[in-house]
Amino acid sequence: MSGRARLSGSALLDALEAGEVRVAERGADGEWGVNAWVKEGILDLFRASPVVALGNDALWPFVDKAAFPPRSFSVDDGVRLVPGGSSVRRGAFLGRDTVLMPPCYVNVGAYVGAGSMIDSHALVGSCAQVGERVHLSAAAQLGGVLEPVGSRPVIIEDDVMVGAQCGVYEGVVVRRGAVLAAGVILTASAPVFDLVHERELRGSREAPLSIPENAVVIPGSRPASGAFARERGLSATCALVVKYRDASTDRATALEEALRGS
Repeated sequence: MSGRARLSGSALLDALEAGEVRVAERGADGEWGVNAWVKEGILDLFRASPVVALGNDALWPFVDKAAFPPRSFSVDDGVRLVPGGSSVRRGAFLGRDTVLMPPCYVNVGAYVGAGSMIDSHALVGSCAQVGERVHLSAAAQLGGVLEPVGSRPVIIEDDVMVGAQCGVYEGVVVRRGAVLAAGVILTASAPVFDLVHERELRGSREAPLSIPENAVVIPGSRPASGAFARERGLSATCALVVKYRDASTDRATALEEALRGS
């Protein structure tokens, strides 16, 4: 019997919130696999659920699908949800000792590991997977994806620092311990140039763009192609791996040193 047959409706959402079921899971080989049946179950709920008014006073004048009201937490949950307009949607998991600063948003199917911080104006999109001890800085955006059901969500592994106003989209994987400086944008098709190992990192249909473990990534630019661009000195944005963290450098130190030397 498939997982979808065993869990559907509110039981599926309960399992997602408990961390018993995840949209994507890391295999023994380090690669991430998608549980398409989980996405299918969420989409079935969207289709079947009516739109209703959520809340009954001026403080909660929301209209949404009935199956996906905002989550609430108790002290026993170990989640610190600071007042000020944040919302966690039904079907999202938050590990113990997570901190959510206002306003931020965590969408259905998302997973946020223990000890992580979601800062102000940050988004954890639908089905995005965030590891433990991750810091999503102010206005960082992790793209969401429900369809197609087999598509890989954005994945941020343990101990990653995502700088302010970063954007990670289209199933990009950021490996353990990496540091993204403020303003880095990563998409499935955007090139990343590794200056340390003198290589170009790209995603493909078969595999997503993967930022290596402990890489320190900053925004960069490269010459735009074509005579028109050359004549006008135009450039296109990209991302640059400028160093790798080692055991003696923490995330903040690695980023500060990289930016000072860039």
